[in-house]
Amino acid sequence: MPNPRSPRTTWRGQALLGVALALAAGLPTAIHAQASTAPASTAPAARAPRTVLAIGAHAGDMELTAGAVLALQRERGDRVVLLHLTLGEGGKPALTPAEYGSQKRREAQAVADSLGAEVRFGPWGDGQIPDDEAARLWVADAIRQVRPTNVITHWRASLHKDHATTHRVVSDAVLLASLPGVQTETPAWRGVRSVWYAENWEDAEGFSPYVFVNVTSVLDRWRRAVSQYEFARGGTGFAYVEYYDALATVRGLEARTGRAVAFDVDSWGKRRIVESMP
Repeated sequence: MPNPRSPRTTWRGQALLGVALALAAGLPTAIHAQASTAPASTAPAARAPRTVLAIGAHAGDMELTAGAVLALQRERGDRVVLLHLTLGEGGKPALTPAEYGSQKRREAQAVADSLGAEVRFGPWGDGQIPDDEAARLWVADAIRQVRPTNVITHWRASLHKDHATTHRVVSDAVLLASLPGVQTETPAWRGVRSVWYAENWEDAEGFSPYVFVNVTSVLDRWRRAVSQYEFARGGTGFAYVEYYDALATVRGLEARTGRAVAFDVDSWGKRRIVESMP
């Protein structure tokens, strides 16, 4: 993530389209509220573990925006994988990209360890993620290797080229990964249930919070983890941890539930199914 660059980074007021205190039973594709006449079960239904894959343009993107949710899912027994398409090695002018890239790689591993996540790295340089078929196939193969049930990535519009490109690449790669006719080194994987888009101050245009996840119980753990990134602590001029910590308070107030992290979903996924008026 680069430093804030212009007044354009001040987002507009955003409508609250839906409040889903999700993840009580996993990461759903849509919000379902259905009445049931079946007798209540005396035993809770078994919950199948999820595999959550968070794909960010730069090391630090997903940990800052969705790291608290990743920590929450890990506590519930899910597998969590971070995929950084670049290290974001161009973000500190005082160091060469090679020097800062080495630092970011060490920090990314430390943060992943603290969150209980696996971490993978893409082959591209900061600002150089290609918007082409080869990139889509590379990410599709990574999805096939990880076999996620749920994917988190960037929103479609962004001030940062890499973020917007990552959105397009990942959106297409999820589809490509599911098609047996698309050849990569790994067999097809059709198990992705949902794709959520993380809230990022650089990706604010058109973003409307739709799913709200209560992360009150893990926020301290998240803060300690992401603070291992020098830039997140304000080392490049912007206090990222404080910003996203404060944002969790705002989203929690909107959702009427402690501290929360918000996500958007594709417009065609915004549906709420009910048997009658609530």
